[in-house]
Amino acid sequence: MNKRELGNSKLEVSTIGLGCMGMSVSYGLPPNKQEMITLLRAAFERGVTFFDTAEVYARNEELVGEALAPFGGKVVIATKFGFKLDPTGSKAFVGLDSRPEHIREVAESSLKRLKVDAIDLFYQHRVDPDVPIEDVAGAVKDLIREGKVKRFGLCEAGVQTIRRAHAVQPITAVQSEYSLWTRIPEQEVIPTLEELGIGFVPYSPLGRGFLTGKIDENTKFESTDFRAALPRFTPEARKANQALVDLLKSIAGRKHATPAQIALAWLLAQKPWIVPIPGTTKLNRLEENTSAAEIELTAEDLREIDDASSQITVQGARYPEQLEVLTGI
Repeated sequence: MNKRELGNSKLEVSTIGLGCMGMSVSYGLPPNKQEMITLLRAAFERGVTFFDTAEVYARNEELVGEALAPFGGKVVIATKFGFKLDPTGSKAFVGLDSRPEHIREVAESSLKRLKVDAIDLFYQHRVDPDVPIEDVAGAVKDLIREGKVKRFGLCEAGVQTIRRAHAVQPITAVQSEYSLWTRIPEQEVIPTLEELGIGFVPYSPLGRGFLTGKIDENTKFESTDFRAALPRFTPEARKANQALVDLLKSIAGRKHATPAQIALAWLLAQKPWIVPIPGTTKLNRLEENTSAAEIELTAEDLREIDDASSQITVQGARYPEQLEVLTGI
């Protein structure tokens, strides 16, 4: 697989990365650990060198660390800080916490779980309104100076936050939800990243699976699958949003591709410094996603997608109100 540079950072990663969250949490019961280790190693064998995890994803860092240990120095592992974990274990988190002392604690723990000497890319998982972003960037700058972290990133941050943080410690990448059904970053964030030379890492580039065409209004989600609680995944919203999938299918038919591959190819065509991180727990999906890097959409294809998608109003919020903290600040 070809590589891309995240902004002007000189950090090269595979054109398509791998989001690892679903291997441990959120999409139903966690898969078999050994099977996920095999999948992570299969990803590397297929050219994936960019892997995304976080402290808050249950034992995901440990899984990623064990699986990728044989490839030390050949992969880039991104992880995240910024949540206050639930000590009872009944919830993933109970709030935000980006106090400098907490950032350091998380870094030390993540280093052990990932089995690495330095964290390749350390994101603030969500902006903490109680801690000045300058203090956050300063804390990560200290960790970089000490050799415990290599690069700094932000997730779901607004442009003023990005600018303020970047002035203290240069940001390598910003990660936000971005896909054909979540295009908010196009308004301000992407132009700002281009101006500052910062890379962009879209998470949920396949709309949490919806843009694959494998989900419709009749799909049933397990109680342990958090999509069951998302407004955008109500049966009514799924029925209304099917128009996007139909659009992808029409392009895919001409390109001898799948809707998922067209959705990823569209993202890659937006900017040369965009690196999506689709997640999966299945080898066939991994192969499908990584093959999207080989698909080229013409200017006419892109115009058709943009013209058609502009006529479609996506139904349903990304998150329910009680999880508003996840939508970014």
